[in-house]
Amino acid sequence: MRDERSKLVMKKDTLADLPQLDIPEGYSLRSFQSGDVTEWEHVIRISFAREIAFGDKIGFQPPFLPEKILFLCYQGLAVATAVAWEKEDRDIDCGYLHMVGALPGHSGKGLGYTIALAALHRMRDEGKQAALLETDDFRLPAIAIYLRLGFVPLFMEDGHSGRWEKVFNELMS
Repeated sequence: MRDERSKLVMKKDTLADLPQLDIPEGYSLRSFQSGDVTEWEHVIRISFAREIAFGDKIGFQPPFLPEKILFLCYQGLAVATAVAWEKEDRDIDCGYLHMVGALPGHSGKGLGYTIALAALHRMRDEGKQAALLETDDFRLPAIAIYLRLGFVPLFMEDGHSGRWEKVFNELMS
């Protein structure tokens, strides 16, 4: 489902209060390695229900650093990913949580929360003080995770207030 409206924006004002990162039993956390483009694209394609090329969203130009692209793996295969990114037009102390996704066959194990939290820990370790993200209205499970992690909506455009109200109503139903 592709939404042509502007992205909704959320911010976590501080990374100082992050909970401990606990990796679920049977899973491991690692960063991007040579040859991971196909695995990243697979997780993202399934998570976002559309093709997204690694080169279009991440690429190999700055601020590309392999340690910023994280994977949760099960039996050696990537099953969740998130990127501790930076936006050139943003405050240098603010990270950007980017391209969070998990395979549905592993749902119910908190992998989306865990991989997003791992990316926030990475940002904090890099000296970031806060984090931003952009999302779509229909990504309700992801929004629930972001709220649980302490992100709050930012009203960037006139229509965002009504869109956020609808999101919150859907989350509560």
